[in-house]
Amino acid sequence: MDSFWDFFWLLVWTFFFVFYLMVLFQIIGDLFRDKDLSGWWKALWVIFLIIFPFLAALIYLIARGKGMAERHAVAAQSAQAATDQYIKSVASQGSSPADQIASAKSLLDSGAITQQEFDQLKQKALAS
Repeated sequence: MDSFWDFFWLLVWTFFFVFYLMVLFQIIGDLFRDKDLSGWWKALWVIFLIIFPFLAALIYLIARGKGMAERHAVAAQSAQAATDQYIKSVASQGSSPADQIASAKSLLDSGAITQQEFDQLKQKALAS
């Protein structure tokens, strides 16, 4: 790198290259997520992406961009629903008062808490 501008243009081209790779992987992921498109059409799109990468990506985004956005939204909603279901299942498996008292007792036995702190934890567990 002889000058600042050489470094600057290296950064600019690197940015565009990484951007292109991200678009390319989004397109390939969308191709294989689409259940309506046959295997032959998927293969044709992949071949077209390899031979004419920029043109094929541009055509794909224009021709199938709306469906791509819809499939992405459905996948995001599905992931959100699965996350919410997992959080609910974990929250419903909260520890019982007996487990909380046993845990506090082990802390008392190890000397980590005092008898007064144990009594407070025990009262709190019994109150819930």
